[in-house]
Amino acid sequence: MSVLVVGLSHRTTPVALLERVTVSGDALVKLLHDVQADENVSEALVVSTCNRVEVYAVVDRFHGGVTAVTNMLAAHSGLPQEMLARHLYVHYEDRAVQHLFTVACGLDSMVIGEGQILGQIRGALRLAQEEGTAGTTLNELAQHALRVGKRAHADTSIDRAGASLVGVGLTLAERVLGPITGRRALVVGAGSMSSLSTATLSRAGVTDVVIANRTRERAERLAETVGGRAADLADVPAELAEADLVISCIGAGTRTVTPEMIGDRERPLFLLDLALPHDVDPGVRALPGVTLVDLKSMQQDGVGDVSDGGRAEAICEVRRIVAEEVTAYLDAARAALVTPTVVALRSKAAGVVEAEMGRLLSRLPDIDGRMRDEITQTVRRVVDKLLHEPTVRVKRLAASPGGDQYAEALRELFGLDPKTPDAVASLEVEQ
Repeated sequence: MSVLVVGLSHRTTPVALLERVTVSGDALVKLLHDVQADENVSEALVVSTCNRVEVYAVVDRFHGGVTAVTNMLAAHSGLPQEMLARHLYVHYEDRAVQHLFTVACGLDSMVIGEGQILGQIRGALRLAQEEGTAGTTLNELAQHALRVGKRAHADTSIDRAGASLVGVGLTLAERVLGPITGRRALVVGAGSMSSLSTATLSRAGVTDVVIANRTRERAERLAETVGGRAADLADVPAELAEADLVISCIGAGTRTVTPEMIGDRERPLFLLDLALPHDVDPGVRALPGVTLVDLKSMQQDGVGDVSDGGRAEAICEVRRIVAEEVTAYLDAARAALVTPTVVALRSKAAGVVEAEMGRLLSRLPDIDGRMRDEITQTVRRVVDKLLHEPTVRVKRLAASPGGDQYAEALRELFGLDPKTPDAVASLEVEQ
């Protein structure tokens, strides 16, 4: 079984098309189960953000897995498979691992080095765990990717080499509004992106923040973190009249801000739409004094290039970390393949010792208990010493490319039942 990733992102896909493929809520849960239900797939995990939709799957056949995932994405998006296929990228086995680690470090983000992707991967893993679609392979892979992302941010300046989308948006807002300190901000939504937006606004010196959300309780909790206040979605038109800066992050497929809500106003208004599907009606751009920046305009303007001087050096260092961690992960994964066979070998050896000791003791019924235990321990130590060096070496050799051949060699040399290592592996997963 191997890891496959099929996806599309801001690098390969126009935002308008990516918007149609993005899934969330019940649709995301259904996609997870539909992918895993395919006969070619045993595990599934979906990373769906404003910049990417990626399906990670454990498959037994490459072509069957690619076809299955592509068909599911087409069915859930309502797009013709031929149209979708032109924008998809596919990574398999080693390349799939490298891609996820690269994504986790923020190297594949619209804004290089942004840290929000770690929370998004963590959320994708949590959902797959809750829905039972992530097994041992994807659990271990995603957990390792999270550790790699944390290491990249801790050991390099990659998080300073590229600001978050929110930070870049605020930079653009200052070009329109001037200093945003002292301005009134309206954040529409109370999810993870809204939380990031609220925290970024607070750090930028914006103290007058209103959080509007469908669930009032969530809006109140988020508003409390920055000393702001909560509002209902129905209050958005009234709040727009007082706001200088609006960040909308719902992505529910309905327009949370329309030209009619804004109407005529004398002060400039800057709107940052970070949702997919988009929250803000593009028609607001026709209103005097209104500036709208969304993911599509960011993509076209190349906002990912906004960074400080250490960008190139930080990127090179993170790429080195990714390469190092990919090697470590693959070595460990290959070594793990031989572990069930080693366990089966030791189990067989223990069985031989037990059988021979039983035969010996039946022929020496008068031997005392102390002598019996000493003989038993001696025989076991002899067997353990004979097996120690071969099993240590085979684990080391298994970490190299083609290492699974050593497990097969052990089975042949010692006459192990091929089903026994599989049973041991299954037992380890259950534990």
